[in-house]
Amino acid sequence: MGHGYLFVSTLVTLWVILDPPGLLPVFIGLTQAMEAKQRRQAALRASLVALGVIAVFAVFGKLILLYLQVSVEALQISGGLLLLLVALELLMGKYDEVKPSTSPVNVAIVPLGTPLLAGPGAIVAMMVAVQDARGIDYVLVGAALVVAMVAVYLFLRYAVGIRRVLREGGTILLTRIAGLLLSAIAVQMMADGVIGLVRG
Repeated sequence: MGHGYLFVSTLVTLWVILDPPGLLPVFIGLTQAMEAKQRRQAALRASLVALGVIAVFAVFGKLILLYLQVSVEALQISGGLLLLLVALELLMGKYDEVKPSTSPVNVAIVPLGTPLLAGPGAIVAMMVAVQDARGIDYVLVGAALVVAMVAVYLFLRYAVGIRRVLREGGTILLTRIAGLLLSAIAVQMMADGVIGLVRG
């Protein structure tokens, strides 16, 4: 397997898991009460938080989970529960009233940075990618992560224009749809974790 294949396969895997286009409705819903500048800041912070968390787990993930005696499946279930809480808040309209002065940092860290971006899927994918890496492979895997997160940032960065087109009514509708989709993702994440525990 060549170095180029490793880079491309890692990048494609991360792209599919991170799913930047699918994240747009959630991002728009979570940041609808913010000003344009604050939404841009939230996009940047979320991308940086996710990059940092995934990178740390790529390097130290197995040691961290082993030290805490936590399985990957338990990580999936806990991440799913957290996402489900956020989904319910979206469905009930809590984020319609978010205060712009405090929301960018909070939303960027949770749930955007983690567990939406730096979730169990992305973390495990990176842990697997570096498992058998040697020499230059580490650089290629790291480069694939950086490229993927830059793409995520660009999608979120220009979500502002999409929100402007949708206006208030369209944004509220999209927020409710995002809440429904996010709840389904959360349930699936928890189900995968439970199935993994049972099989393990």
